[in-house]
Amino acid sequence: MRPLVCAFGDAGHAFPAIALARALARRGHEVTVETWERWRETVEAEGLSFLPAEEYSVYPPPPPGSEISAGSAARMLLPMMREQRFDVVVSDILTLAPALAAEAAGLRRATLIPHVLPWAAPGMPFYSFGAQPPRTPVGRALWRRALPVLEGGYRRGRDELNESRAEVGLAPTERLHGAISRELVLVATLPQLEYARRWPHPVRVTGAMAFELPHPDVELPDGDEPLVLVAPSTAQDPDGRLVRIALEALADEPVRVLATTNRRGEPLPAAPANAMVVDWLSYSQALGVADLAVCHGGHGTVVRALSAGVPLVCCPAGGDMAENGARVAWTGAGLTLPWRFTRPGPLRAVVRRVLGEPGYQASAERISAWAREHNGAERGAQFVERMAAR
Repeated sequence: MRPLVCAFGDAGHAFPAIALARALARRGHEVTVETWERWRETVEAEGLSFLPAEEYSVYPPPPPGSEISAGSAARMLLPMMREQRFDVVVSDILTLAPALAAEAAGLRRATLIPHVLPWAAPGMPFYSFGAQPPRTPVGRALWRRALPVLEGGYRRGRDELNESRAEVGLAPTERLHGAISRELVLVATLPQLEYARRWPHPVRVTGAMAFELPHPDVELPDGDEPLVLVAPSTAQDPDGRLVRIALEALADEPVRVLATTNRRGEPLPAAPANAMVVDWLSYSQALGVADLAVCHGGHGTVVRALSAGVPLVCCPAGGDMAENGARVAWTGAGLTLPWRFTRPGPLRAVVRRVLGEPGYQASAERISAWAREHNGAERGAQFVERMAAR
C-alpha cells in the first residue's frame, strides 16, 4: 500500500502523524509524509519519504489574492496526487488542503484527530470549555439548549469550507463536519479521557500515537524524594511562567524537581537546591522515573504521562488545555489548577494533594495498564489497512 500521511506543523499534530506513518512503514507499506519543512530531517530519519506542505490559513479562508488558501494549496497538490496514485490519504484534522485534493482525485481518505473528539454530543459540554459532564437532568438540558448556538458556528465553518471546495471544483457539502472523512476517523487519544457518548460510525479511538525527538538522557536531581517533572507546552507560555512558578513553589518541599524550558533560547532560570533545569529532555526517560508531572495540559504531554502511569497537575494556558485538564480530573488521575490561580502557593497545595493521596497514582496506573496493551499508532495503522482493503 502507498499511504500519504499529512499533518499540520505544530508538534502536537505532526508527532502523532509521524508515529502513524512509522507504524504503517513497519507493516511493510511505502509511506510518504507531508508536513511543514521544519520536520523534514525528522521524517527522513525514520526512513519515510517527505513532501513539504504549504503553510496557509484554514478558517476563515483568506481574502482572494492575499495569501495562499487551503483551496489553492489543494489545487497545487492535485496533480501530484493523481500522478502518484496513493492508495489512501490520511490527513490531520487541521490539514484541509490534502483532504480536499484527495477527494477531488477520488482517493480513499481518513482523518486523524490528535486529541479527544471535538464533536458536540447532546446534553454534554462543548469541546474546549473545560467542563465535566453534567450530573443532573437540569445540567444536561442547559447544554442541549445551548447546542443551536454551537451549530450556528458549525454552519459558518461549513460555508467557509464550501468556498475552499469550490476552488478545487468540488460541489458544496451540507455536512456540518464536511472536512472530516466519511470513511474513517482516527481519534488518537486514550479512551479513558473520552466521556461516554454514542460514537459516530467512522470514528475509532486508537489510543495515543506517541513520537518524540531523540535526546540523550539528562542528569536527575540527587536524592530519593518523589520526582516532580515540570513539562511546559511547546506552543504556549513563551515567557516560561509555569517553570518559574513551579521552581519557587517546590523549592522547600520534600521533592526533587526536573524542569525543561523546551529550547526557548533564553538563559535557564536559576534552580533551587532540590531542582534541575534543562533546555530539553526525553519524556521516555523522565516519565519513566517521575512521580508527578506538572504541565499546561497539552494533549501530547497528558497522554504520555498517563501512558507511563504518572499522575498530573494541569495548569491550562490556552487552546484545548482546559479541556484536557478537565478530562484528567474526571479520570481521577490528577487535578487542574486554572491559569489565573497558578501561583506558588496554590500550585504547592495541589502538588501536595496529588502526591499525598494514593488514589491519583492508582488511577494513572490503571490507564497505563490499558496503554501498555494498546499501541495507538499500530491500531491506527490496522484501521487504515482495513479501510483501504474494503
